[in-house]
Amino acid sequence: MEIAINKGRSNQGKNQKSSKVAAVPFAPAAQTVAAAASGKMEEKSSFKWRIDGFTSLLDKPKGWTNSGYFEIKGLKWYLQLNLKDQKRGDKRDYVSLMLVLSKTSDLKSDIVVEASFKLLIFDQAYGKHREHEFSHHFQTEESRRSGASCMIPVETLKEASSGFIIGDSCVFGVELIKLTTAKANHSSERVHVQKTNGFSAREAYTWVIDDFLALKGRCYSPEFQIGGRKWYLTMYPSGIDDNGEFLSLYLHMAKPDASLQSSGVPVELSLSIKDQVTSNRNTRTGRCQFVATEAEGDGWGWAKFVEVKSVKDWYLVKGSCLIEADVAIVGSSKMD
Repeated sequence: MEIAINKGRSNQGKNQKSSKVAAVPFAPAAQTVAAAASGKMEEKSSFKWRIDGFTSLLDKPKGWTNSGYFEIKGLKWYLQLNLKDQKRGDKRDYVSLMLVLSKTSDLKSDIVVEASFKLLIFDQAYGKHREHEFSHHFQTEESRRSGASCMIPVETLKEASSGFIIGDSCVFGVELIKLTTAKANHSSERVHVQKTNGFSAREAYTWVIDDFLALKGRCYSPEFQIGGRKWYLTMYPSGIDDNGEFLSLYLHMAKPDASLQSSGVPVELSLSIKDQVTSNRNTRTGRCQFVATEAEGDGWGWAKFVEVKSVKDWYLVKGSCLIEADVAIVGSSKMD
């Protein structure tokens, strides 16, 4: 399951309160990524992802769960975890990890990021961590993912004597050994994630979009509240790259108050488009972590959510359609 990311928006238009409004086009300020001369990072940088209430995740269906974002050498990354991966000829479920270079790093096509790194499952009792070392060239859309690594069988992870699950908590991570880019920021950042419990019932929000065919550019919903957090949706009716082939759709966490800054929120989400008569719908689901910082947060969703032609053929009733966000908060985290 692939979930793309999308940058947050400014505060413009956030005071809209109506639950039924036409989507309003919005053009965000241009965002740039600083680049400096090529260099090598010799100092190791790492990211730890602690998941509490881990056994509930083991019960979930097959699919990838995304960590929050972390920054190394001016580039944004995230980890993907699959607890039901399989090897060819082996029917057992495996724990797989993957390192992903975020699209928000906004690399040009001629820039290559060469990384050597370790993917880890931490043994919290005996210190006998399970690790796999890789090298990968991150560059184009097809190579932003390092490739899945079947680390250990799930049954091994669950053994009480293994030390991998302690107090219903499991810790995964990545350790960057060396990172070289053609153009990169020399700075690096070490991030530690500590997750704590905090769950909410599943709730849904419906965004009524009138006159879909008249929309141009980026559109955004009013803010809504689920699980004590404020959220909003962004939609690109002609696609985030404006090619007119696919509609792009994302969920964002709105700017938090001071008490929530630097916190993270793991969620299960479903985004749907449907008509207002038959409730005919197209739905995408996933699990991911939102990080609430002082600035607007990044969004999770799909660049190729649904074909624009399908929207026009199946989901419009008198030019109107519904976008639904179904969200359940399944924990909380703190960035140290």
